[in-house]
Amino acid sequence: MQVINVTADAEAFTCNAYLVLGDSSVLIDAGAMDGVEDVIREHADSLDAVVLTHQHGDHVEQLDSVLDSLDAEVLAYDDHPRRNRAIEDGDIVTIGDEEFEAIHTPGHADDHLAFVSDSTIFSSDVVVHDDGAFNYGSFGRTDMPGQSREELIQSLRELLGRMPDSVEHMYAGHGGEFHGDVRDVIETALERAEKREPKYPE
Repeated sequence: MQVINVTADAEAFTCNAYLVLGDSSVLIDAGAMDGVEDVIREHADSLDAVVLTHQHGDHVEQLDSVLDSLDAEVLAYDDHPRRNRAIEDGDIVTIGDEEFEAIHTPGHADDHLAFVSDSTIFSSDVVVHDDGAFNYGSFGRTDMPGQSREELIQSLRELLGRMPDSVEHMYAGHGGEFHGDVRDVIETALERAEKREPKYPE
């Protein structure tokens, strides 16, 4: 399974959008980078699906451009005008060469999903390896309207309870990818979140 961050060279704020190649070519989020569809076409002639982790603007701004260029179905938890199939907690989704379980992980966003296989997690914004607040275990912000630190804490606990110990690759919505003891990274993020302190102190 090959994973390519197609927004890695973005100059504007965007999420990490991952093109996953294998038996099923899947884009994890569309991002907010102009021309992302051109980057995708450098690596793939076609796209089977776009899987949305959640629908914050930095994750879906270029969705129409991607779909207009590459005819793919859209899978998402919440409704969207271009959604073809709903994903619910516990559903199995083929991404690349592997089967991933969708885990509903609200807190940062009500519709947030993480995707976990035996080897890999696409964690989006519920947990990241590094960002501007923390290195080696950070979590999505919960200080905006509609967000909840308590729900995010429970989501991190849920991830730890359902994620196989064999997972050693983490691709998050922001920051760098991580390869190693993913469970320890998530446990570190959970410990920080449980302190209930502002992620970005004023």
